[in-house]
Amino acid sequence: MPEQIMGTPMSTDQQPNLSSAVGIQFSAALSALGQDAAALQNALTQDESTLSARTDLIAGRSVWVGAYPQALSSDVPAELQDAGSRNLRFALTALAKIEADVRAYTAQFPKQRLAVVIGTSTSGIADNESMLKARFQQQSSTPVLHQKQEMGSLAKALQAHLGWEGAAYTISTACSSAAKAMAAGQRLLNADLADAVLVGGVDTLCKLTLNGFDSLESLSSSICQPCGASRDGINIGEAAGLFLLSKAPAPVMLLSSGESMDAWHISAPHPEGQGAAEAMQQALNAAGLSAADIGYLNLHGTSTPQNDAMEIKAVQSVFVDVHVPLSSTKHKTGHCLGAAGAIEAYICQQVLLDQSWLPLHHAGELDSALADQHYVRDSRLPQPMRYAMSNSFAFGGSNISLILGRVLP
Repeated sequence: MPEQIMGTPMSTDQQPNLSSAVGIQFSAALSALGQDAAALQNALTQDESTLSARTDLIAGRSVWVGAYPQALSSDVPAELQDAGSRNLRFALTALAKIEADVRAYTAQFPKQRLAVVIGTSTSGIADNESMLKARFQQQSSTPVLHQKQEMGSLAKALQAHLGWEGAAYTISTACSSAAKAMAAGQRLLNADLADAVLVGGVDTLCKLTLNGFDSLESLSSSICQPCGASRDGINIGEAAGLFLLSKAPAPVMLLSSGESMDAWHISAPHPEGQGAAEAMQQALNAAGLSAADIGYLNLHGTSTPQNDAMEIKAVQSVFVDVHVPLSSTKHKTGHCLGAAGAIEAYICQQVLLDQSWLPLHHAGELDSALADQHYVRDSRLPQPMRYAMSNSFAFGGSNISLILGRVLP
């Protein structure tokens, strides 16, 4: 395997376009990495695995997943019981970590100006799987409460819990859902349709998802190795990531997003990475930055042969002659589907706040065709950085890149 030396881009020192930037006032994220920023940093800077083997998700065999290791809140308010699900409890557990701050901060705004935009792909279907199976096998006539698995129920439930009265909706574009929810929240603020927006993504492990990806022959037989020589598929994970955005400055800002739509294939990405490259370039253009300004790139990096190959082609076309440190964190979190963009944006936020570390890429052998990149092999940040990019690419070619920046002294 050729030696990989982490490079650092030379900044162009150009001033970013902050006209549409929004501040991340508060944030929380739960995943296989743990329940706070310290646990997340420790997990992402060590080689030890954070995934676990489960035998209860696919009949007859074990599968590696990124499961949240802590207990979830069981306190679902009575008015939310119809939408009660593990997905909602995951969201409420994450929200509880910042809820007091969120309520105090948003008390200055009219309730009609407070919005919620959440990304998910599974919603609460895991809670209905056993009931649906029993009905299909004619072993039960108990009504199935579909509200808990409706895509829109999560955002509406969080709105009701907070007592807000502004816009509330869910985005479900598979693996780009949470990142698109963040971009949508930014647009609501810039269109003056809201004063503060709770955004993010929540997805939980369920049999439907695992068996679906298994039918596509997309699950890895072991712990995934993004861009690895022997990569053979993904590990599914679960996560909840929430951010309160407003127009006020904050230590880390959501500067921009870039979106594109391949419509190349129902599940496969464009083989040349055209849509992925377009999304990255649009994000740079919107932020008023060049590729050389990006200090870290969090790859979508699923560990499937086609996705990784096309993404590196896209990186090569956008980051021409730029040695950007990059890594995929999915060997640590699993692919968290509709919540992937949220947990990975949270990772970028913590890197920008701490200014001391970068998330390690996996330590396995790289695909020689993809190895000519500056994968993060040493977690120490060699010099201060101001901007990070996070990629999320979904089925159907629904692509988005986010740029976060540390713009305050």
